[in-house]
Amino acid sequence: MQLKHKIVALGILPLVLAIAVICGLVISLNRQLGDQQAQLIEDSILASKRAELKNYVEMAQSLIAPLYDDGRGDAHAQQQVLEELRKLSFGINGYFFVYDHEGRSLMHARQSELVGQYLWDMKDPHGLPVIQALLKSAQSGEGFQRYAWNKPSSGQVTDKLAYVVMLDRWGWMLGTGIYIEDVERATQQARTEVAMGIRKTMMAIGVVALVAVLFVFATGITLNVSEHRLADKKLQRLTQRIVSLQEEERSRVSRELHDGISQVLVSIKFQFELASHVLEKGQDNGLTILRNATERLGEAIGEVRSLSHDLRSSLLDTLGLSAAIGQLAAEFEQRSGLAVTYNDNEFDCHLVDGAAVSLFRIVQECLTNIERHAQAKNVSITLHGTGDNIRLTVVDDGVGFNVAQVQRRHAGIGLRNMRERVEHFGGRFDLISTPGRSELDVLLPMNPSVGKA
Repeated sequence: MQLKHKIVALGILPLVLAIAVICGLVISLNRQLGDQQAQLIEDSILASKRAELKNYVEMAQSLIAPLYDDGRGDAHAQQQVLEELRKLSFGINGYFFVYDHEGRSLMHARQSELVGQYLWDMKDPHGLPVIQALLKSAQSGEGFQRYAWNKPSSGQVTDKLAYVVMLDRWGWMLGTGIYIEDVERATQQARTEVAMGIRKTMMAIGVVALVAVLFVFATGITLNVSEHRLADKKLQRLTQRIVSLQEEERSRVSRELHDGISQVLVSIKFQFELASHVLEKGQDNGLTILRNATERLGEAIGEVRSLSHDLRSSLLDTLGLSAAIGQLAAEFEQRSGLAVTYNDNEFDCHLVDGAAVSLFRIVQECLTNIERHAQAKNVSITLHGTGDNIRLTVVDDGVGFNVAQVQRRHAGIGLRNMRERVEHFGGRFDLISTPGRSELDVLLPMNPSVGKA
């Protein structure tokens, strides 16, 4: 894909994203309004049904009041009450029912097979113990209870709203109910109307979005060629900078090999040749020359180890970041003669891949700069980790420097490399320097997917 096409895509994508967000908000708000409307309809219908049920029960209570209030309460009076209630009905599915406090059905106008049965443990398809819930509602005075029950006219289990009261002197529960499938139909109709409104709105937004996308696309195609060339130049500079950094690192390694290891190896070669020549002549100092050559060979091995350590610390892979920085600090103290203090809190390091190497390189760069420029006597390194982040601070008591000036003069090198390493992993990089104190403060986030339950 050409750059101008990428730019056009970058112009269109935010627009498409914004339109998608707007569509999402419109859908969400419409659904909320639909739910509110459906809830209002449901509440309104249920309120009217509650008033209706309450009136039916009060009517039934007024009908049986003469028999209930005469004070006798004998079996004959109770049977008369049950007969009167059995005759009462309203609509096709409106009837009354009576249970005692133990859950035994005393009267059921539509399901006579239930009369005499103990239904205390009977549950509806939703797991609700119906009779227990009705008795509890009646005893509390609330009266209303919603549950699922078999509808006589259709033979299907349907949601039902009941209103029940206690006839305390007889220990009876009297109640009636209304099947409320019409509530579901009304709310579903409201939701259907809202869905149709959402579809119409989405179609209108889609037309506007299409026009906007076409406009952005047409505008993007007409971008100036100079923009293309400018982007290419920036890409070339970035590529050149990467190549330059690689060459700088290769040059450094080459200098280390040539100025250090290569000269030591040449010296060892000469000493071994001299020792061979001396021994051939039978002179006594051949062993001394071999010992000197062996010592020089040890120095060469040390140079190789040092160079390898600079390229990649083995402790970083085996023992981790904290131990690698500790070794680096100890070697720097021994080599430079500066007093180095290193502290860590022995945390479990769970950094993203490459972050530990970046922190190690930052410490290396800091110590190199301190040795070359700071004229310091004391250096303090602190590595402190928590469950969320890891913090590295390097402090020295050197002469200090102008941070802004150094960053401008060495653009793309040194401090900038350290800053870019930190920002690559979403961290924070702070550097302050005054005469007598320079402090580097780095904060990197831990890997959130590791080491957490």
